[in-house]
Amino acid sequence: MNIGICGGTFDPFHRGHLEPILAMRDVMEWERVMYVPAWRQPFKLQQGTASGYHRFAMTAIGIRDHDSLFLTPIDLEREGISYAVDTLEELHRRHPGARFDWIIGDDNLADLPKWKDFDRLFGLARFVVLTRVGPSAAPLLRKRIDDGSIVFAENTTVPVSSTEIRELLRAGASIDGLVDPLVSRYIHHYGLYKEGPL
Repeated sequence: MNIGICGGTFDPFHRGHLEPILAMRDVMEWERVMYVPAWRQPFKLQQGTASGYHRFAMTAIGIRDHDSLFLTPIDLEREGISYAVDTLEELHRRHPGARFDWIIGDDNLADLPKWKDFDRLFGLARFVVLTRVGPSAAPLLRKRIDDGSIVFAENTTVPVSSTEIRELLRAGASIDGLVDPLVSRYIHHYGLYKEGPL
């Protein structure tokens, strides 16, 4: 089974977390895509987030209409800092024989060599970079691109970020069109993002 993995904080879950994945699902031959909300992302340790419960719920709402999209709480259950290498090892235990593609945006590519156990990652998954432009990378990543450990999937990205959405909510502005209407309703029902860090 070919499984795409989309990890992130999803704080909140928005169109940019969904539409590029749907656009590339058949091209990349993913039989399913698993969303993995992080407990704490290693590069965002100083950033406060909504609770794991809320972020899990918003992601579940956002993917509800798509049978090939799944959601797992494994990083939330493990707590601590969510490292991709730990997540992938657990997913291999739970899905023996599966092939995994870890999906990242092109804005995350430069930081990839800083990920925990960088070299070991490529024995656990191929990295699929969602990008609007062709492949470009630092020399440290070039070999991984050349041997197929990193592939580029060109697509139309959705110009929205979770930070932007939180800023709009803090300002009392509308987020219509940026998130699923039911995610927006959930955010307003629980009063999320009105206060605290962005």
